[in-house]
Amino acid sequence: MTRHIREDNKTMKYHGTTILAVRHKGAVVVAGDGQVTLNDTIIKHHAKKVRRIYNDKIIVGFAGTSADALNLSERLETKLERYNGNLTRSAVELARDWRTDKYLRRLEAIMIAVDETNMFLISGNGDVIEPDEGVIAIGSGGVGAQAAARALIKHSDLDAKRIVEEAMKIAGSICVYTNDKLTIEVL
Repeated sequence: MTRHIREDNKTMKYHGTTILAVRHKGAVVVAGDGQVTLNDTIIKHHAKKVRRIYNDKIIVGFAGTSADALNLSERLETKLERYNGNLTRSAVELARDWRTDKYLRRLEAIMIAVDETNMFLISGNGDVIEPDEGVIAIGSGGVGAQAAARALIKHSDLDAKRIVEEAMKIAGSICVYTNDKLTIEVL
C-alpha cells in the first residue's frame, strides 16, 4: 500500500509491506515482513505487523499506516469480545463501521484476520473477502507471495509454515519494500 502526504512542499511516500496467510494440511499460518520504508529509505527492519488477539485465538496481519492498523486491530478485538469470538460476524461489523464512520473512513490500512476455520481480508471499502483456496496476501509484495504460496501448495509436500517461509522469501527477493525479517504466527 502506498500513501502520499504533503509535508513542507515535499511529497513523502510510505510503502507497504507483505502479509501472507495460508491454510494447508490442518494448519493456518500468517507471516509479515519487518521492513518499514519512507520514500527511498528503509527506516526499520524488524517491525511487527502480525499479532495475536482475542485470547490468542485470532491472528491479524496488516498493511498500511501502523497507527491506523493498530486502531483497526483494537476495534476488531472489541467486536470479537462483543460477538463471543465469532470472527465472521466481527469482521462484517468492523467493515460496516469502517465504511460508514467518518473517522474510520480516513484510516489507511488493510488487514487479514484468521482463526481456526476462517480467513478474511478486511478493507475500508467494506470488503470482507474469504479466499477460495486458503491463500491470501496483501501489501506491496502480496501478489508475489500469494502466487508463490499457491505454486508451493500445488507442487510440493511442504507444510503450511514452510510454504509461508518460502513464499515470503520469494516475495522479498522481488519486492524492494519487503525484507526477510519475518514475524510468523501459527494456529
